[in-house]
Amino acid sequence: MGGGMMGPEPELTGNALRILRHRYLKRSSEGEILETPAEMFWRVAEAVAVAERLYDPAADVSAVAAAFYEAMARLEFLPNSPTLINAGRELGQLAACFVLPVEDSIESIFEAVKNMALIQKSGGGTGFSFSRIRPKNDIVHSTRGIASGPLSFLRVFDVTTDAIKQGGVRRGANMAVLRVDHPDILEFITAKQQEGVFSNFNFSVGLTEDFIAQVRAGSDYPLINPRTGGEVRRLPARKVFDLIVNMAWAGGEPGIVFLDRINRDNPTPALGRIESTNPCGEVPLLPYESCNLGSINLSRMLREGAGGPEVDWERLGRTVRLAVRFLDNVIDVNRYPLPEIEEMSKGNRKIGLGVMGFAELLLRLRVPYASSEGTTMAERLMAFISREARAASLQLAEERGTFPNWGRSIYAGKEKLRNATLTTIAPTGSISLIAGTTSGIEPLFALAYARHVVGGEELTEVHPLFLEVAKKRGFYSSELLRHLAAKGNAEGLEAVPEDVRRLFATALEIAPLWHVRMQAAFQRYTDNAVAKTVNLRQEAGPEEVKEVFLLAAELGCKGVTVYRDRSRRIQVLEAGTEGLRPTWEEVGSEFRRQRFSCPECGVDLEYAGRCVTCPSCGYSKCLI
Repeated sequence: MGGGMMGPEPELTGNALRILRHRYLKRSSEGEILETPAEMFWRVAEAVAVAERLYDPAADVSAVAAAFYEAMARLEFLPNSPTLINAGRELGQLAACFVLPVEDSIESIFEAVKNMALIQKSGGGTGFSFSRIRPKNDIVHSTRGIASGPLSFLRVFDVTTDAIKQGGVRRGANMAVLRVDHPDILEFITAKQQEGVFSNFNFSVGLTEDFIAQVRAGSDYPLINPRTGGEVRRLPARKVFDLIVNMAWAGGEPGIVFLDRINRDNPTPALGRIESTNPCGEVPLLPYESCNLGSINLSRMLREGAGGPEVDWERLGRTVRLAVRFLDNVIDVNRYPLPEIEEMSKGNRKIGLGVMGFAELLLRLRVPYASSEGTTMAERLMAFISREARAASLQLAEERGTFPNWGRSIYAGKEKLRNATLTTIAPTGSISLIAGTTSGIEPLFALAYARHVVGGEELTEVHPLFLEVAKKRGFYSSELLRHLAAKGNAEGLEAVPEDVRRLFATALEIAPLWHVRMQAAFQRYTDNAVAKTVNLRQEAGPEEVKEVFLLAAELGCKGVTVYRDRSRRIQVLEAGTEGLRPTWEEVGSEFRRQRFSCPECGVDLEYAGRCVTCPSCGYSKCLI
């Protein structure tokens, strides 16, 4: 514990404490927990505040550490998990997001595999573009053989990730991007149709604006051999697009990223084009770049006004400015896994400040998520955060200088910024559970969850705000609880007023196009990208997926991911208990039923299947 430790004790939920004890708090070699949550926040605050002395030997590090601690302890701001886990400890790797280059040679490919292993061992996630690798059956001049193509090498990355336990506490996660004009694109699009294959990777197809135009026009487009730059053959754009749509409808992958849109916002085009993102898609990065993230808990940015709860803009601005300083400091105190990553990261000084608790903020403001008022509030909030973050970066540049590559950036001769990028919307799976709020910018997934407790008893947990409204407005009943436990939402309950059903609409009740509009609203004021899942009902058709993809392109999103409820055979998170599948009988004897707490985030999981992924934090487990 730091000598100058003072400030509020964090008020944490039972789930938050379970997560922290399992994964974040420092332990002895025998596994004994050595710190409290408050001491963890102080460990992080003090380690990050030390960077102040690099720029001002007389800096009051204790005062800065106290401000950092208070923001975290009050759950107003939390950095990404690697910072919470590793700051002030021997490993010292604090960034979450990395992109590594994969060139068209055996040496480059296996150098990338080695570097991926080092990054994942230290707690980071990695993204790759496999678009530069020559296609399957192409010529290999050095051996007079034929090439095996990107997918064969992707398997090597996947198996390697399987063998690595990140920092002893975190499973590896990867993003694989392949351009839509790569000759092996059809194999890539269909690679994950068998469940459990490439389970350590998210797949995204890199789309170009030319391709989208050819889809709309119904024309053919060329496939280009990356080795020669020559056209191999042509494919009907609509047929390829429909294949992407149908695969995403069938199992949630591949997602899509809009490469031209991403590169229009590339702050350092002189250093190269961006070809890939981190595993969840919210941080497009150049090769060897890393980015550290943090999120503001919007549910804490409220005050009681004359007409009820309202946004506390002053507190939000203060928190944004402090968070930018925190994340900029992280760049300096971080221990990088590779010298190339340290050079690029310190050269561009990218940070990714985002939000969590947005859905909870809307609920408290009595603003429906799927409404023009909801998207207007999203734009207003993110525009404000962007302005405040920019002002903080300008101030830091005056104190500490611009990022070293500023002279080769789009800001040269204009804005003297400390950081090449400032804002990102991350999924915040684990840190939103610690903060006790809704994740990222996602709507409520359900109004009630079945939770297993000691002794096998099952309890129904109802969202506290919904419970409060139900009691206040007189429609609380045992029948309501039974319905919520079975369905997960208030759909079809006549006793629940229409305005309440609209306000508390869950992810699957919200029309898919509203999901996209909300993502686009945040993207307008976000430097990097926005992580968001567009949820679809089980009965949704491929046409709805197509509409989502085309609207995302039209509204300026940088990528989009869809997931149709129960489209995978094994699904951990279910809204309600009716109609669950597969049943244990349907699964058959080759599977074993298991119940356990997710070792990443502590969420209770029960499933039968070969492999599953925790919906809160992305942890994957295979039984056989």
